[in-house]
Amino acid sequence: MTPSAERPAWASALAALCAATVVFTIARDVLIPEVRAVEVWLGFELRGWLALATAPVHYALFSAAAWGYWRCRAWVWPWAAVYAFYIAISHLIWNLHSPNGEGLRAGLLQLGLFSVPAIALLFAKPPPKT
Repeated sequence: MTPSAERPAWASALAALCAATVVFTIARDVLIPEVRAVEVWLGFELRGWLALATAPVHYALFSAAAWGYWRCRAWVWPWAAVYAFYIAISHLIWNLHSPNGEGLRAGLLQLGLFSVPAIALLFAKPPPKT
């Protein structure tokens, strides 16, 4: 394990956020049936057995990110930036195509907001190896 003295506080915070996301999404999927039956991929809602089948992919992605940030793995920074841009684009698509979306204006706003952490992650660097 990477000693906490070598891990930047923000990497520890991102690891904790990713781990909390895994716990939260699993608990939500187990406890709330109407949520369990819906997953969103690239802005499109999957329902029923497709949602159930793809939910573990979300768990795996966030678990891998939590481990990567905790261990300060170099691959986690660029892939987290890619995933954050994917989330931003997904929000735009969801707002345009979902009956629950709020249209182009809301989609562009969310695209802009979710692109901020994506850009920050794109320029983030892992701590140097000692």
